[in-house]
Amino acid sequence: MEVLTCTPRGRRWLQGGHPWLFENDVASASSAAIGHGDLVRVVGPGGEHLGQGLFSRVSKIRARLVSRREEPVDEGFWRERVVQAVGLRARLGYGDPRGACRMIGGDGEGFPGFVADRYGDTLVLQSGTMGSDRLRDTWLALLLEQLPHIERVLDRSDASVRKLEDLLPRVEVLRGSIDGPIPVREGDLEYEVDVFGGHKTGHYLDQRENRRFAAQFAAGQSCLDVFSYDGLFGVRAALAGATRVLCLDQAARAGERVLANAARNGVGERVSFERVDAMKDLRARFEGGERYGLVVLDPPAFARNKRELEGARRGYRELNLRGMQLVEPGGVLVSASCSHAMGAEEFVGSLREAAAACGRRAYLIALGGASPDHPALLTLPESSYLKCAFVRID
Repeated sequence: MEVLTCTPRGRRWLQGGHPWLFENDVASASSAAIGHGDLVRVVGPGGEHLGQGLFSRVSKIRARLVSRREEPVDEGFWRERVVQAVGLRARLGYGDPRGACRMIGGDGEGFPGFVADRYGDTLVLQSGTMGSDRLRDTWLALLLEQLPHIERVLDRSDASVRKLEDLLPRVEVLRGSIDGPIPVREGDLEYEVDVFGGHKTGHYLDQRENRRFAAQFAAGQSCLDVFSYDGLFGVRAALAGATRVLCLDQAARAGERVLANAARNGVGERVSFERVDAMKDLRARFEGGERYGLVVLDPPAFARNKRELEGARRGYRELNLRGMQLVEPGGVLVSASCSHAMGAEEFVGSLREAAAACGRRAYLIALGGASPDHPALLTLPESSYLKCAFVRID
């Protein structure tokens, strides 16, 4: 096995628990011909063993550790890790074969660059690195051992992050045939997932528990669901007794999904959709006198790296200001951020600044994250990306 020797700074970084070794922290390599995606051994400046990881020839992340031990990283190693991941989902109560669940959670769960989501009897994979591309078939075979009811498998590896590893997008059906959207049942909620054309693997599974919690504030209230995508915050609110729900999004296809999901759940008469530029539209609604008992803001990421962080702070402050202005006294604002570069403290700070700017008293009821089938590695802050604040506005 080829060896990477890291700098003293790199050693401190890895010994602190972070699983990534960056390009600037590689002091030397045992060969100039290490293969893209190869398993390599990582050692400190004195030759001490620090771990084993998947190597990248082109990314700034030169190695992503999969083990810190001196042990065989073979099929038995990966089988144990897959069994552990699948077992966790069973203990969390995500075993309904009609439901949906993230089965493999990428770097945060010890599978660098790899995600596997289950929608009913369909498994959707996403690979973002050469290492995960090379291990895809091994990981898939082990997953299918644990999930015998899976009939269809789609490799939906078309995310832009693949460019960082000089990888082309890939969409490939690996098992069965997929002729249309996949039906999913989530408790009393039913919806369909477009695994070919939808965002991520087709759906935002990470917001599932936040949607449930938000619905507790919906009974007897009007609801505004902004950046609605498929409208499930709004549909859940309607199921919980919201008197009316307005969903806003820029995409016409989002509107189609919103109305279809509302009709499927028997709340079509209380759910409507408008195609708008949300940032501009919210100000006009405030000036027009509109107010809602529940306002949900679930925008796309404003900051994908630290360079974009300052602009993201301004963006979240402005968005939350406009959202708060639309909340009736005593109502609730649900505000989310999936910008991993912005920590929870900074995000709550943007809410605090927005409350001060609009002269409203704001009380933090709860601060949620991703659903528990998206485990975050404590020493990998990047895996704890989703923040969802529940704020009472007076």
